[in-house]
This record gives sequence, C-alpha cells and structure tokens, in this order.
Amino acid sequence: MADTMRAVDIKNGTGPASSLYINSSTPKPKPRPTDAIVKINCFGLNRMDLLQREGHYPVPPQAPKTLGVEFSGTIESFGSDAESGFKKGDEVFGLAYGGAYAEYIAVSTHMLMHKPEELSWEQAAGVPETWITASQAMYLVGGFTPGKTILWHAGASSVSIAGIQLSRADNATAIYVTAGSQEKIDFCVKQLGATAGFNYHTQNWSWDILKSTCGKFFEIILYFIGQNYFQGNLDAAASDGHIVNLGAMSGTKLPAGVDIGAFVRKRLRFEGSSLRSREEDYQGKLRNTLAEHALPKMREGSFKIPVEKVFPWEEVVKAHQLMESNQTKGKIICRID
Repeated sequence: MADTMRAVDIKNGTGPASSLYINSSTPKPKPRPTDAIVKINCFGLNRMDLLQREGHYPVPPQAPKTLGVEFSGTIESFGSDAESGFKKGDEVFGLAYGGAYAEYIAVSTHMLMHKPEELSWEQAAGVPETWITASQAMYLVGGFTPGKTILWHAGASSVSIAGIQLSRADNATAIYVTAGSQEKIDFCVKQLGATAGFNYHTQNWSWDILKSTCGKFFEIILYFIGQNYFQGNLDAAASDGHIVNLGAMSGTKLPAGVDIGAFVRKRLRFEGSSLRSREEDYQGKLRNTLAEHALPKMREGSFKIPVEKVFPWEEVVKAHQLMESNQTKGKIICRID
C-alpha cells in the first residue's frame, strides 16, 4: 500500500486562494486505534477553510495541516479499537478535525455516519459541519424550545439554511433572516420556510425587523458577522434573550459608541460557540443527535441540502474564490475523481 497520497496543499503555508495546489507527495494518514481510514469521494467547503488558508484560524492541535473538516467516502480500513457498527466498504460521511481535502483521511469512527442511499455523495459531504453546528448553536448553546422566536443572520449560508429548517420543524413562532440580496431572502422564505427576511445592504435590518414585527424582539439570535451586527443584535434581542456568536467575519474590535446598556436592561446573554475545538466525545454526541433527528427528514426529503456548485477538486482555487464572493445559497462541494 502506498505511503503517499494526493492532497490540497498551500504554497508557502498560507496565502490567497491562488496558493492552493494538489500535492501528490502528501503522507497518507495512519489510523489511531479508534480511527477508520476513509477513501474520500467528496469534501465540503466551509468559511473556516478560508481563514485557515490565510493563517487566521486557531487550528486544534490534533488536526493535520491539510484543510477540510467534512467529507463523504468509503471505509478502507480500521484501527485496532474502532467503534463497532462499521465495516470495510461502508459508504459513510463524517466530521473531522481536519484533513478532508485529500484522497484519504484518518477519522474517529465516533464521528462517522452511514450515508443514506437517498443522499448523493455531494449532498452527504455538505451535511456534517453545517448541520451539527446549527444544532449545537440553536439547542445546546441557544437553548431553543418550541414556540420561541429566532433570528438567523446570513440566512443563505449553509449553517443558517440548516438552522431555518430545524427551527421550522421544531415549531418556532417566528423565523427571521438577514441576507445580502432579495434573491437570497426569497430563497430563505419561499424554499426554506423563514417568516421574512431583510437585506442588510439596503435596509437598517434591526429597526426594520422591529417595525415589521410591531416591536417584538427575538429570544434567540445566531450570527457569524462580528462587530458590524453587535449593536443591532442588542437592539433586536428580547428581554432574557440569548445571542449566540459563531464567527467574526467583519472583525472583532467594536467601534466607538456601542451601547452595552441592553445587557443589564434586558438581562441578555451573549455567548460564543465553536465546534472544531470540542473534544471527540462531545462531537460524537452531536453526531448521534443529528443521526436521530435530522437524517430521517433528509431521507424523506423534508429537510433540503442545497448544493450551490460542485467542482472537480483540481479546481479547488475556483471553489475558494466562489465562497469568497459571498454569492452562494448552499454548499460548495469538491469531488475527487
């Protein structure tokens, strides 16, 4: 068996999208006792991949340098103490600390799921990171229960696409979104079931939402944007509301004049959340939750997994550039032929 494989690498360690290339001399991973070796068919892109490529993401110490955390493929072999329930040749999809932009990956069997025949390889590769992140942020961190009101920023992002559908299925009273175009808003409302949406380019979303809802505030707000939306979230949050921060795309330094009085006046909670840095057992529990509650709806088609575009992995540069354009409505997937 060959000791090397092909994997996406970065010229000089970090850089722009154009610095990505396929390195045919990458060492093939070796499994730990609890790992499986999976031959990858497809991998999904995530915003963290762009940050890691540029050297701005805190990669967990156990992660390989190769990008990518979600994939679909076929089990090739196992470590000596891998979880039962899987066998060689099984079609699977899963979540990893890194290494998915490659022909092979070593991953804990605790983070693998059997691929339903109803899902394509491309769809399956776009499920793990986004749906588990949405579930974790909404339920475990945000404390969602049926009947609550919820606001998903970046409504056409893959995490929010999952979150909108989870919110609708679990009987949220109102599901609002923000997005950067009317096309994306229409997608969230007409195809995913959001109540309404607001264009952050053309509207003062926090005030317009409150006018539209006759002053009703949101019990849970989930966002990835950072400092640009900080004040608006405080304004839009309900008393005893919970704001869950999943990223900081616009930066982490707050501008002068931010009024934090709402923290006391409304008794707000502002809490950050991440998935990749969590321990394996924690991620495994989230996997089980996804398999139990979301996968049946994916199989029957009531949960949609929109794929914006599939690239051959030789065009990974174009895939990253598309994600950087912020024009997508769903997952970007690379396929390994």
